Amino acid sequence: MGLISDGTTIFDAGALDSGIAKGAMIHIKTLTASSSGTLSFVHGASSVVLDNTYKEYMFIFSSMHPATDSAHFQVGFRDGGTAYDAIKTSTFFRAQHEEDGSSSTLGYDTDFHLAQSASFQTIIGNESADNDQASSGYLHLFNPSSTTFVKHYISVVSNSNLNDYARVGYTAGYCNVTAAIDAVQFKMSSGNIDSGKICLYGIS
Repeated sequence: MGLISDGTTIFDAGALDSGIAKGAMIHIKTLTASSSGTLSFVHGASSVVLDNTYKEYMFIFSSMHPATDSAHFQVGFRDGGTAYDAIKTSTFFRAQHEEDGSSSTLGYDTDFHLAQSASFQTIIGNESADNDQASSGYLHLFNPSSTTFVKHYISVVSNSNLNDYARVGYTAGYCNVTAAIDAVQFKMSSGNIDSGKICLYGIS
């Protein structure tokens, strides 16, 4: 049996109807860290597009490895000018399970939420510099070129953290500015990004 909405067939026999727009992830640019202080995606720089070409952008992180223990992986947004200091309000919670199975927790993390702050947003905390530990995940940025609305973001990141927990951090918030967001920068709260890769996609 198909799924029909307002006279239009959406699903039929488990398949999405060929007439329904499906969208696509369009690769824009990949940045690879090598003892990098920051990784920055800037509109107009080497064909990076953060404008009204797309209403949604996705940053996908693979094996982000810090140079120092206890660093937090963070993101900042630029709303014109030169600083990544767009004002943000956000929320953060995490789930974790210890490697030896002795402890599991789910909780809100007050250290990483922001309230009308120009600080960088932590998207996963307590990274480990051990050779085999890293973090991976994504950040979804909505309509950064809007000059009417605030700019929302959602991030989910998994890591094997400093204390040998499997941890996932959930972050959501908004840049409380009506100026367009024209650049996004990633960094560790201390030390460099030793290695890792971030791919930027536009969602059509």
